[in-house]
Amino acid sequence: MARPEVLDRIKEAETEADEIIAEAESDADERLAEARARADEIRAEAEEEAAAEAEARLESAREELEERREEILAEGREDREALESTARERVDDAVDYAVERFEEAIKGRKTGE
Repeated sequence: MARPEVLDRIKEAETEADEIIAEAESDADERLAEARARADEIRAEAEEEAAAEAEARLESAREELEERREEILAEGREDREALESTARERVDDAVDYAVERFEEAIKGRKTGE
């Protein structure tokens, strides 16, 4: 093979190698871009799932608080009713006691005590 032919073949091989390298770099860039896009998708999905889970937990906590609130209010109503009932029962005793003291005070004034 003559020297010019060898040089031409070397140039062709170099050109072919450059094309292969450029194609490989392009393919790598494309794969990297796809991987980044997929990572962004996965991150977005994870954020959506986390937000949904947080909202579900928050809703559950709200429901529990509402149930506890209703329980506390019911207990408060029961306590109030019991106190009112006890107070009503004691009104007569208090009136009787006050009348007795009043009568004693009046008797004491009449007798000069």
